[in-house]
Amino acid sequence: MEQSIRKWWVLATVSLAVFMAMLDITIVNVAFPEIQKSFSSDFSNLQWVLNAYTLVYAAMLLPVSKLGDIIGRKKVFLIGLGIFVIGSLTSGLASSNLWLNIFRGFQGIGGAAMMSLSLTIVTASFPEKQRGLALGIWSSAVGLAIAGGPLIGGALVDSLGWRSIFLVNIPIGMVAILLGIFFIRESEKNNNEKIDYLGFIFSTALIFTMVLALIQKEMHTNYLWTDWHILSLFGLSGILLIAFILTERMVKQPMIELSIFRNRSFNGANIAAFALGAGLYGGFTYLTILMQNYMGYSAFETGVKMLLISGFTMVLGPLAGIISGKIGNRWLISGALFIGAVGIMVMNHMIKVPFEWSYLMPGFILLGISNALVNPPISNAVMSAVDKKQVGMASGILNVFRQVGISFGVVMLGIMLTQGYNHSLDNHIMESENLDPAFQNQMLDVFHKAGAFAGSQIFDSKQAEAFKQMPAFEESKKIVFSAFNAGMKDVDLFISIFLLIGSFASALLINRKRKIHPNVK
Repeated sequence: MEQSIRKWWVLATVSLAVFMAMLDITIVNVAFPEIQKSFSSDFSNLQWVLNAYTLVYAAMLLPVSKLGDIIGRKKVFLIGLGIFVIGSLTSGLASSNLWLNIFRGFQGIGGAAMMSLSLTIVTASFPEKQRGLALGIWSSAVGLAIAGGPLIGGALVDSLGWRSIFLVNIPIGMVAILLGIFFIRESEKNNNEKIDYLGFIFSTALIFTMVLALIQKEMHTNYLWTDWHILSLFGLSGILLIAFILTERMVKQPMIELSIFRNRSFNGANIAAFALGAGLYGGFTYLTILMQNYMGYSAFETGVKMLLISGFTMVLGPLAGIISGKIGNRWLISGALFIGAVGIMVMNHMIKVPFEWSYLMPGFILLGISNALVNPPISNAVMSAVDKKQVGMASGILNVFRQVGISFGVVMLGIMLTQGYNHSLDNHIMESENLDPAFQNQMLDVFHKAGAFAGSQIFDSKQAEAFKQMPAFEESKKIVFSAFNAGMKDVDLFISIFLLIGSFASALLINRKRKIHPNVK
């Protein structure tokens, strides 16, 4: 087959794989209620269905990238696809919450291989002139999967049950494996390069402990940052970071050439990826809670609304790739993140109680444009900033920054939401003239225990039955909704700060002109 046709099949194959890998990070949220009913599990155990995948996925991104450079990217990519398919099958057939968590972790290994190596394979398959378009299409698959997860997950759960969100990967994965075997060409292997085992161990453990610390903070909101559960993990990750740096400086064939971080464009693009993950993608979690728990939308209806964000990637993603190939990446990344920050602030200004879709729509449009425009030039900037022998590891580092950013954003934004919610709740309950002082503390106790995420469920619970006959019941409902709105305004502020940091870092660090290097093999 001619190379001109083969490369597009390669792009279709890796985009399909990447879509599955990223989708499995966001699709699970909407299935939580059904999984909880099926296994009668508590919420903390339920969270590990998502966290087990995220934790292993993040920890394995660097090792699989390097392994692909050593033994062949096609081989590791296809092995990863196979692991992902097997993990999907076993997750769909899991008989308990524990087994589901274990299989999800196994699935994360495959997801990491697919995600990390796909970017390198695309870069190797396209000449410089077409690489921007190709990376634009690849990035569209990433953005569409992250934003479209609630819609696809909601449709599958409502029609076929929660197991379908895993089992649907099997036929798609098998098609991707067959396409990969036929169309993807194996990369040049460095038979003289040895595996840096200490680098593998230290880097994997470093990311594992860092993400686990963030997960602990997310799952236990009552833990302070100085709590030993969190501080010990961060301390261990710091020790592992020092050990990793010392190891990489000493060994002859390091896992990562640390000189890669001397490149300003490389650093700027990775900061942008972290900011995008922490701000926009971390914020999707709380926009979903707003729409489902406070505005009353079903999982499927929420997904349809989120299409206003994800839908732009289908059109603007490839276009952004073409633009970045012509004018460079610097101002496209900076401008796209700035548009996202403006969208969040528009939403912050408009939203009020009672919540209405019209308050979110203008901000969603701007977020959709931002999401569509920013991913292609970030990928292009990273891959263009390094030598061809470093593109595999550069891809892994980019994905680590994005994923750690998402984990960091979910935790920090959750803290801001809870603090804003509790502060507003305390003030308005205690200041209410219609509430009997004897019941104020009882109501505060009920609302604090339910938490900011409960929404309308608070007023349908057994705990709230005693208050339904009170004249101030409707007022207390408005107070709770207003408290969530106050927390969301704090969340919006932090999202905009994250995005502006990424915007300014891109403008300051990324070079105006792209570095052109030969096609990667």
